Amino acid sequence: MKTALRLTMWLAVTAWLAPLAWAQDEKVDADKLPQKVKDAIKARFPGATITTASKATENGEVIYDIEMTRNGCKHEMDCKEDGTLVDVENQIDAKDLPAAVTNAVKVKYPNSTIKEVMEVLVVKDKKETRDHFEVIIDTADKKEVELAVSLDGTKIE
Repeated sequence: MKTALRLTMWLAVTAWLAPLAWAQDEKVDADKLPQKVKDAIKARFPGATITTASKATENGEVIYDIEMTRNGCKHEMDCKEDGTLVDVENQIDAKDLPAAVTNAVKVKYPNSTIKEVMEVLVVKDKKETRDHFEVIIDTADKKEVELAVSLDGTKIE
């Protein structure tokens, strides 16, 4: 009886978790990206070198996540199949962060070191608007942590 119950529980958990596994990003070779996505990359980041590309379905739409470098800086963008940009991330120097953001990170994570900063821009009606920062830090105990920080530093996740 216990074996049957365990098997039933295992099947239930597996059935519940299976969709989560299917929702993961699927790697895509740069040369296999849809032409409209390639055109969007070329238009927004001319001369960039794609380092990784993946696709996933979000809210019923296929979204391509493209990571690239250009002129020694990292860039990322999410793009729909039709070439519409969803968001853009650009690497910036930590010294270019607003003081309120830097101070908020230092208060929440004393003795941490900011390793990398990405400025996140949300695209709506083809207009890019600064939304937040993604900040990667090394904590005082040498753990790497990625933070999403509001523009004014009042919210850190």
